[in-house]
Amino acid sequence: MDLQLRHLRAFSAVADAGSFTAASARLRITQPALSRTVQQLESSLGVQLFERTSRTVELTAAGRDFLLRVRAVLHDLDHAVADVRRERILRVGFSWVLPDPWAAEKVASFEAATGAQADLLRRDDIDAALLSGEVDVALIRHETVPDGVAVRTLLNEPRVAAVSSRSPLAALDRIDWLELGTHPVVVNTLNGNTRPGLWPPGKRPPRTVECRNYDEWIALIAAGRGVGATAASAAGSYLHTGIVYIALTGAPPVPLKLAWLPRRRSPLMRSFMEAVTGPAPAGSSRRAAPEAE
Repeated sequence: MDLQLRHLRAFSAVADAGSFTAASARLRITQPALSRTVQQLESSLGVQLFERTSRTVELTAAGRDFLLRVRAVLHDLDHAVADVRRERILRVGFSWVLPDPWAAEKVASFEAATGAQADLLRRDDIDAALLSGEVDVALIRHETVPDGVAVRTLLNEPRVAAVSSRSPLAALDRIDWLELGTHPVVVNTLNGNTRPGLWPPGKRPPRTVECRNYDEWIALIAAGRGVGATAASAAGSYLHTGIVYIALTGAPPVPLKLAWLPRRRSPLMRSFMEAVTGPAPAGSSRRAAPEAE
């Protein structure tokens, strides 16, 4: 019989606990199963490791010598596993605010299931970070991705309007999507989701003001250069005294998607995909989408 790790752990547990009953509780297995495992170990070694009576379990001389070596082996193994797990880090890129508490819950679920660590890294040019290998996977909201990048839609968030606090629109409780399109619109061309093509032909904004990151987008809207639209989760995270967020009617939702390079797909990435494809947060919806390879 080949020695297995379970044999060594069973032997060590009985030696440490001084009884099969206490050791079986610690290992969460039945006492008969534990006894069979220790007997298998003794049979394989050809020596008796314990002196058993109806009341006590004591190590034999061979058992005491073997226990010293087993403890050293288990100690080294446990430390090796811990070191490897510390090196198991998945770099998750994103370009602007993620839904809360959805993101925190998904990361916690992934880490609990794998023992690995997920590092969240914000990058303005998230496509470049993904292609260069700076991040392993990315959570994105923009529509077009480079060739070779696979995407999967995770959820859809409601879209809200963002207007200058000095604008007459700031006094409204709700704005129609087509009405918003009659104003100049600030568009984040690098990683934003709002673009003129979201409005029907003939109803598109008269002018767009382009920028390349979320901070510029905020500043331009606050300055009154145009209006904007973004995911509802951003409204609670990017607060600015010069901006008012207003509910929209008839607006298309903002998709949150997972993006990755299939040629770099790993078991850790697959585990993350399983974690993030769970239930959607309240106020959002899930729409099935095929992977784009």
